[in-house]
Amino acid sequence: MKNAMERREAVLERLRAAQAPVSAAALARQFSVSRQIIVGDVALLRAAGADITATPRGYVLGQGTPGLVCTVACRHTPEDMERELQLMVDQGCTVENVIVEHAVYGQLVGQLHLSSRYDVEQFVQAVARQQARPLSDLTGGIHLHTLLCPDEGARQRVLAALEEAGFLLT
Repeated sequence: MKNAMERREAVLERLRAAQAPVSAAALARQFSVSRQIIVGDVALLRAAGADITATPRGYVLGQGTPGLVCTVACRHTPEDMERELQLMVDQGCTVENVIVEHAVYGQLVGQLHLSSRYDVEQFVQAVARQQARPLSDLTGGIHLHTLLCPDEGARQRVLAALEEAGFLLT
């Protein structure tokens, strides 16, 4: 790498080619720089207009929104989080985020980008490993999810599955 600009372009290309999230640590190893350098590079790329999202598993580059974007309102206990997420990905949808309305901070958004049972399992394990609590704990279990569904049929299946499980807030 000759300079920082070339490295940032290479980071962007790596994210474009990625089939899964890419961690800052993996990018740092690839470009022989520190993780902090990569975090700074990503911040500068975002400031320049790149649609890069940080997820629990790494960075992803936005690729438009093929399909149908919808928001669902849910309520459940922390113990039911994994089941709720599985119901959504099992219908072919991607769980983009979780949103809660906090009395002091306003809207809080946690990026998820979960598309499969494997993704859900990895997320749930990370929550357990970090001894983290779901954002919905702040709101008595009430929260929103933004979903990316391939079509209206998938959206309808998600709504039906969540309603049948008693998770859909209506």
